[in-house]
Amino acid sequence: MLFGCDFSSAPTARKPIVVAVGEMAGADVVALTGLHRFATLDAWGDWLRDTPAWVGGFDFPFGLPRELVEHLQWPTAWDALIAHYAALSRAEIRDTFAAFCAARPGGGKFAHRATDAPAGSSPSMKWVNPPVAYMLHAGVPRLLAAGATLPGLHTGMHTDRIALEAYPGLLARELIGRRSYKSDDLVRQSPEREIARADLLAGLEAGRTRLGLRLQLTAAQRDGLRADAKGDELDAVLCLLQAAWARQRADSLGFGYGLPGAMDPLEGWIVSA
Repeated sequence: MLFGCDFSSAPTARKPIVVAVGEMAGADVVALTGLHRFATLDAWGDWLRDTPAWVGGFDFPFGLPRELVEHLQWPTAWDALIAHYAALSRAEIRDTFAAFCAARPGGGKFAHRATDAPAGSSPSMKWVNPPVAYMLHAGVPRLLAAGATLPGLHTGMHTDRIALEAYPGLLARELIGRRSYKSDDLVRQSPEREIARADLLAGLEAGRTRLGLRLQLTAAQRDGLRADAKGDELDAVLCLLQAAWARQRADSLGFGYGLPGAMDPLEGWIVSA
């Protein structure tokens, strides 16, 4: 099974975790077969644990910047770092990271991972807008509890459950640049953003990205993705395509799955960056 996950560290029925499930329908075609929604972290974690044999792309960071970890004198082995991080409260994470930023000059408040520049992603230590530090805190321990293997970082109980860090913005920008295609704010859910979603879907279906994959949708699926003004379903689909690209490169050089051999085994990497 292939899937992509649009994640929330505090899901609700109104803003659930969304998982787009798909399969290869040809050498370069990814068919969307379903969408799942989870209103709680535990429900999502249970689904991961109970679903056998998958390759998934997850829209949350798998690691912290080495610069930050070394400055805080936290463990520099990934498994030990995650165990330490998971034991912290969100308030402790916020206060620790805020103090780190406060001591640094303007324009360089946050530490970055090596993958941030090529992916255009937010630093994984951000606790607001977006709160990716909390997403790491909520998401990675549940991947481990499901026995998943995170290539280059952790070998889990199940080597046929492959978790990869994905980032939908990386693929979206390839097709529509910096145009906004989603908003959680009702007053900002404009016709222009719906047009951007339509253009993004057209590009994905035509295979106009460097991933070399075409998205296969039914008319109903296309209409639903275009109508989803929050963009959660579309983001999950973008992660699905990144997971499919990675699976095609499972036996590639480096850590496999298209991950570079120079990847820092503490920080991790966003697939296809």
